[in-house]
Amino acid sequence: MGKASRRTFIRSAFGGLSIPFAGQAFQPSNQTDLNIDGVSEVQPQPDGYLSAIRQELEKQWPQNRLVNLVFHGHSVPAGYFKTPVVNMLEAYPFLVLKGLKDRYPHAVVNSIVTAIGGEDSRQGAARFTHQVLCHRPDVLFIDYALNDPRIGLEAAREAWTQMILAALQQNVKVILMTATPDQRIDITDKTSLLQQLCDQIDRLADTHQVGIVDSYRLFQNISASGGKIADHMSQVNHPNGKGHQLVADAILRYF
Repeated sequence: MGKASRRTFIRSAFGGLSIPFAGQAFQPSNQTDLNIDGVSEVQPQPDGYLSAIRQELEKQWPQNRLVNLVFHGHSVPAGYFKTPVVNMLEAYPFLVLKGLKDRYPHAVVNSIVTAIGGEDSRQGAARFTHQVLCHRPDVLFIDYALNDPRIGLEAAREAWTQMILAALQQNVKVILMTATPDQRIDITDKTSLLQQLCDQIDRLADTHQVGIVDSYRLFQNISASGGKIADHMSQVNHPNGKGHQLVADAILRYF
């Protein structure tokens, strides 16, 4: 399946930018109203990629089963706000869990966080089999872009590819996450290493036909609309609750 058939680009209310989502094609009749910094937009939900998971979440006892969501990455999914404070209950893995439980009251869902603060994707790949796949994820989220500039594009590509392939061999649904902001880096700079890493993640999602949540684009949209990135940050490189909710809302469009 080619890129054109894998995703649809939506016109955003933020500065005319387009927001990509992965998975199956969008169903325009299935829409979600969002309001970010007072700007309203209507976006279709990614449909198809997690359809089997949604069916499991809709089942009631005794037909239902445990559904495991595993969030693998660095300090952001681990819940670090203003270091050393770790606020896991306001970080996006648990905001997603809350959103799913609001939507699927009969579901039994685990939100399992295997993220370690300060880690890059090469370190995450080294412990992937024995600390991540051991949890038998139904859906796996990978979020390492923010720390990967220190290892570079090629090493990051190899590590992400290793994790993606290992998960797919176990029939795990994979959703890749681009970076949340680092305010020391100009978020509008299309040539920055962080932007290049996010672009590489997008290509990996396309190559392996897995999902993607483009967090970096969401924050770029805020900047393009005249909003302040700092309003969504607890420190220079960690989102606050508002920033985490932005990412969680994007993830929840898959469900």
